[in-house]
Amino acid sequence: MYAIIEAGGKQYRVAEGDVIRCDLVASEVGSDVTFDRVVFAGGDDAARVGSPTLEGATVSGTVLRQAKDKKILVFRYKPKKRVRKLRGHRQPYAEVKITKITLP
Repeated sequence: MYAIIEAGGKQYRVAEGDVIRCDLVASEVGSDVTFDRVVFAGGDDAARVGSPTLEGATVSGTVLRQAKDKKILVFRYKPKKRVRKLRGHRQPYAEVKITKITLP
């Protein structure tokens, strides 16, 4: 069985035992987190599509770690003007191991 969840404005296809890398979750490392915005659930028997979400469906997981991604460089400039701006950005993320998919 698998599900498509929505977290942080993005959608992820998850199954039990998967490890996903999503936007930072407001939980401590080792604590449980619940995603209640389940958009789609499918498996061997049938598929269920929410409009926009499935009511009562939840996906549970455990936060494995929270860290920052690799640094990306953002460079802006205006040609022929001597205006240059260089900035770096590191996006925070959380790795979550999916433990249980519950459907109504």
